[in-house]
Amino acid sequence: METSSFTTTIRVNATPEQVFKAVTNVRGWWSEEISGPTAQLNDVFLYHYKEVHICKIQLIEVVPNKRVVWQVLDNYFNFISDQNEWKGTQVIFDMAPAEGGTQLQFTHQGLVPADECYPICHDAWTNYIQNSLYQLITTGKGAPNPREGGFNEALLKKWNLQPA
Repeated sequence: METSSFTTTIRVNATPEQVFKAVTNVRGWWSEEISGPTAQLNDVFLYHYKEVHICKIQLIEVVPNKRVVWQVLDNYFNFISDQNEWKGTQVIFDMAPAEGGTQLQFTHQGLVPADECYPICHDAWTNYIQNSLYQLITTGKGAPNPREGGFNEALLKKWNLQPA
């Protein structure tokens, strides 16, 4: 059984500073439906996509222009049975100068092929990093999920999450 965590890499004609700024602009590439700050150490934010996915994330490492690490504090998917799959995992963005710009390596440590959500999560992360984040860095405009109307108390209560 393969146990490697999901990873994908992009190389962009941009400085590490530009890549870092884009990575921490989560609303610009992942979703406009983010509640809370997304750029500084210990920031906590909530993400949700319709009634399909909701999660609470904390930034646990921020090294400007080099590395950002998120810890998934809580998570819910409406399409899997084991709601613990993402809980406690880390989402890592490593940036390094490379020929012609910067290389960004994205790793979702703990998201492995044995996970029930892996096929969908693999495709989603691949799209967000290789398309949306890449576009945000290179053109200034990503392709995040659009705003849906915000978080409401019923949604948070349903999944036993606290607002950020």
